[in-house]
Amino acid sequence: MVSESNRRRKRSFRLLLLSSFVLVAWLLSLLALDRYGMLDQAQPADAIVVLGSRVYPGGRPGPALARRADHAATLYEDGLAPAVICTGGLGPFPPTEAEAACARVEASGIPAGAIFLETRAHSTEENALYTAEIMRAQGWETAIISTDGYHAFRAVLLFRRAGIMAYASPSQFSTYPMHPVERFSRLNRELAALGAYWLKTLLGLPITDFQP
Repeated sequence: MVSESNRRRKRSFRLLLLSSFVLVAWLLSLLALDRYGMLDQAQPADAIVVLGSRVYPGGRPGPALARRADHAATLYEDGLAPAVICTGGLGPFPPTEAEAACARVEASGIPAGAIFLETRAHSTEENALYTAEIMRAQGWETAIISTDGYHAFRAVLLFRRAGIMAYASPSQFSTYPMHPVERFSRLNRELAALGAYWLKTLLGLPITDFQP
């Protein structure tokens, strides 16, 4: 007969194995997201899309939004696309994320006629869906997504599921780098967002997604 102490040891061993598996899977997933975010897929496309992020009081773009807008301007100046689409709705502080980003893009010298606004989106999934509407109306099919590296995989996934052939170009390639602590925190958040997205898709729930 197996003693109670042996049963406890076996349960503890199984729990340790399970915990080790979860830890390894989590670390490998973070590494995969991080490595994907280091790939610059920029190539000639119909448009450059700036994904929204936080706007600070006074209408100042937060660090992520500033990075993305500045990188989009660089991509435009390099001749990779003839138009820039800024996407993002109104957060706690006006203006909308799209307006704050496009004001920064225009201030860098990009002609106003080459800039398009999408001001309804409040999630990455909505960024993709509403931007796809603008692109279809213009007859555009391909886009370079200007976002942070940690966000690149999910952004490309959602834009491609919306019918846009998307190529991520992480903003750290032409602007200031992200602090390692912020990078690690954001990667963990992205992993949670991906899990929530696939669960939502599996359950057939309405559009709901994490902001980048």
